[in-house]
Amino acid sequence: MKDKLIQEIQSKTAIIGIVGLGYVGLPLMLRFVEAGFHAIGFDIDENKIDKLNNDESYIKHINHDSIFQARKTGKFEVTSDFNRSHEPDVIIICVPTPLGNHHDPDLSFVINTINSLAPYLRIGQLVSLESTTYPGTTEEEIRPRIEKQGFHIGEDIFLVYSAEREDPGNKNFSTQTIPKVVGGSTKPCLEVGVALYESIINKVFAVSSTKVAEMTKLLENIYRAVNISLVNELKLITDRMGIDIWEAIEAAATKPFGFTPFYPGPGLGGHCIPIDPFYLAWKAKEYGINSHFIELAGEINTKMPEWVISKLGESLNNQGKPLKGSKILVLGIAYKKNIDDTRESPAAELMEILHQKGAIISYSDPYVPVFPQKRDYYFDLKSIEINADTLSQIDCVLLATDHDSFDYELIQKNSPLIVDTRGRYRHQDFSNVVKA
Repeated sequence: MKDKLIQEIQSKTAIIGIVGLGYVGLPLMLRFVEAGFHAIGFDIDENKIDKLNNDESYIKHINHDSIFQARKTGKFEVTSDFNRSHEPDVIIICVPTPLGNHHDPDLSFVINTINSLAPYLRIGQLVSLESTTYPGTTEEEIRPRIEKQGFHIGEDIFLVYSAEREDPGNKNFSTQTIPKVVGGSTKPCLEVGVALYESIINKVFAVSSTKVAEMTKLLENIYRAVNISLVNELKLITDRMGIDIWEAIEAAATKPFGFTPFYPGPGLGGHCIPIDPFYLAWKAKEYGINSHFIELAGEINTKMPEWVISKLGESLNNQGKPLKGSKILVLGIAYKKNIDDTRESPAAELMEILHQKGAIISYSDPYVPVFPQKRDYYFDLKSIEINADTLSQIDCVLLATDHDSFDYELIQKNSPLIVDTRGRYRHQDFSNVVKA
């Protein structure tokens, strides 16, 4: 069975099923089609299905032509009908793994997906989980649900874990060029998984188990989260000391060894870095370990929006204005610049705090024309156009996400006050700019 599936993968006659057509699943599906595979994409969002069937992309860095070219091959299908999940030879799960209300892992999307797929699984399929999660998820949650259907993992059906490493908007790396880490439930599972990803990825790195692969993904993002929390804490200290943290980082980065620059901000955003530390911290408690260091990093980063708003309030106060009733324009609500992804964006938390304190908020983001519906936040707002007139009517611009498309000279010249959380004005000294 293993050799037959590997041969089908290598000959590209295997049909690939992608479950979840978001920032991870859609690029992956396009890559499989580009490599010559027939791919079927599954998603419960009918709006996404309709857009793709009309050659429309709903992700900024994936253009409409990419969808058109993929569909033109006849090998790009999308559907909301999970009854068809018996058709693919490979099923790759790319669904969200958010946090619960108490910073505990929310695996509901993963569990619901495998529960929906399980009745339609068949002999000879490979199931790969790509969603970021804690070590043990594949073996503890996915494997039992497959085995409950009467399958033998590694014999008649295969199971691997290979976390996504997508970086939306990164022009230097693509799905094909970002190395892939793969772990299998058994040795035959790993062999099939490696064969699959080697067919579309330039470099595949095999590890000894699904747990190691799951841990690798967390390690990558916890490394970033911890270092970002460090510079965020240093920002609080240097602010009191009257030292420009951006200048200090720039100077330290001249050292050719032993230092990697990380940059402060208004908090963490994106699907991975704000979430992954809490996934591991939660799982560590099962083993009787309190991960103080990791939890502290998460605590520092989650408190940054509060500090930014206190800095903003102080800056308004220095101009004789109260925060309550002041008109605040939030500049950029994506979680990082030049993309349209608002997942876990600190801008939403900033807006919520401002709203609670009585400020009148608006926002401008060329990539997010309407404020998206979120689980914890919602504002009935649309992006406003930036010009001299709109800027003259607000009391403060809160620079939350520094898209390159913003006219920063126009903003500086026409705004009474700018609170810059991204260091966009760090090389200039303007009386109306406050670094936060």
